[in-house]
Amino acid sequence: MNYISIHLKLLLVAIIWGFGWVAGRVVAQEIPPFAASWARYVLAVSCFMIYLRVSSQFVIPNKDQWKIITMIGFLSTFLYQAFFMYGMKWTAAGDASLMITFNPLFTAILAIPFLGEKLDYKLAIGLVLAVIGIGILAWYSPNVDIPLNERLLGDGLIGLAALSWAGSTIFMKKAMIGNNALSPLHLTVWASTVGLIILSPAALWEVVAVGMPKNVSIEAWVWLAFLAIFSTVLSYVWFAEGIRKIGAGKSSFYVYLVPIFGIIGGWILLDEKLGIPLVISFALIAGGTYIANSANTNLRKR
Repeated sequence: MNYISIHLKLLLVAIIWGFGWVAGRVVAQEIPPFAASWARYVLAVSCFMIYLRVSSQFVIPNKDQWKIITMIGFLSTFLYQAFFMYGMKWTAAGDASLMITFNPLFTAILAIPFLGEKLDYKLAIGLVLAVIGIGILAWYSPNVDIPLNERLLGDGLIGLAALSWAGSTIFMKKAMIGNNALSPLHLTVWASTVGLIILSPAALWEVVAVGMPKNVSIEAWVWLAFLAIFSTVLSYVWFAEGIRKIGAGKSSFYVYLVPIFGIIGGWILLDEKLGIPLVISFALIAGGTYIANSANTNLRKR
């Protein structure tokens, strides 16, 4: 029964992360990007700290651990959030959820110079398939109500968000091995905390430059809370639990379901369009990513 509950939680994580793209699209239309990211992580970090205290898992990293946590926080919170929120201003939620699937592919590529992985023919094949999928998504997306130049800009920024997250993944893999290792949960909590600190000056600059957010709808604030509490805190706690109990490989399978729920969420809640190009693009990107990652057996075992 416990085994089933873990898989149910991971399925809910995929659904939450999928609808997170809808949330990002709504929030990005009404709240400036850095202000939205800052508010999200103030709430998320507060919830994380409460969770660690209640669950008796509160651990303060040592000096050496803070160094790598700072890099993870900069990449996974500051840079990722900047690209994510700016990207969601310009592209559709469904399109963006497909673009972020590049994350594990970028991770596999970065593992070559940073983790000593070898370039495998499967990685090359996966990359080609994924790039073809991106081309189809860019030029044949059914969401033609968003101008092509805006969608291309938004998709490109989401691609940079995926690259930022992939970079943080490399550092996380290093941080979770050896005698000085930290758990995925503690890495997420403390990297989020550092990222919030880095976000603060950017949010202050944004307020000075464009002013405080005005006339923000209740819907946007609700979706922002959804991003903080469900998409960040609850999902990462459940995902870390899944990794601990059934392994990273089985848990990562659910990440491939995220674009499906992102597309469905955009269609139901934002009246985004469905179409065959989205299906083909998803098959190529997800398939290419799976093939590429199947080559990096050493990376997946780390």
